[in-house]
Amino acid sequence: MKGNSYLPRKLHSLLGVIPLGLFIVEHALTNYSAFEGGKEGFTDAIDLLNSLPLIFFMEMFIIWLPILFHGVYGLYIAYQSDINTGRFSYGRNWAFAWQRITGVITFIFVAWHFYDTRIQLALGNVTHEELGQHMSNIFSNPLAVTAYVIGVLAATFHFANGLWAFLVSWGITVGPRAQKVSSRICMGIFVILAALFLLSIFAFRSDEFASAATAALSAVSVG
Repeated sequence: MKGNSYLPRKLHSLLGVIPLGLFIVEHALTNYSAFEGGKEGFTDAIDLLNSLPLIFFMEMFIIWLPILFHGVYGLYIAYQSDINTGRFSYGRNWAFAWQRITGVITFIFVAWHFYDTRIQLALGNVTHEELGQHMSNIFSNPLAVTAYVIGVLAATFHFANGLWAFLVSWGITVGPRAQKVSSRICMGIFVILAALFLLSIFAFRSDEFASAATAALSAVSVG
């Protein structure tokens, strides 16, 4: 595949920003609604998304299939990469190495999160109205919290650093000064997105969501 990998690599790069970049921003804002608006705010945000027309097909062709291609081809790229931080310890070389490492972590994290949420919704084990309580149940386990923190940090860094690489490889930022400025902007995006996700984790662990989750479990037991 090395001989004719130009187009797949370009598609992989493009999908990492459009639409997947837009998805991670939307996901961060939706989850942050749990911190800003509590259980009611998060439920309203979920209801808004589900009210969109043809939501199943939109998610399938705009989110999940692009994620699948980007993730699988990204694993191939990571496998083929020559990480040379042992020989050259420059910042961009470390960024290159962490891009590959966080890509693998993100792939595993997204697969786990997809199973924990979308698959459970599809199986009928969780409803959209119960999603906040479901996340609260997940985050009642300290190991799950640790895994999610690592996962969201990996995913947000991978996106932000990938955005910097996208701007360079597509000829948008040309020259050291433009690339230095874009690097700072992209790292700012990483900090903002990571903060939104981390705040949402704290929100799902709050008493409001925890009490709702306990009440839901009690109702199931009584039923």
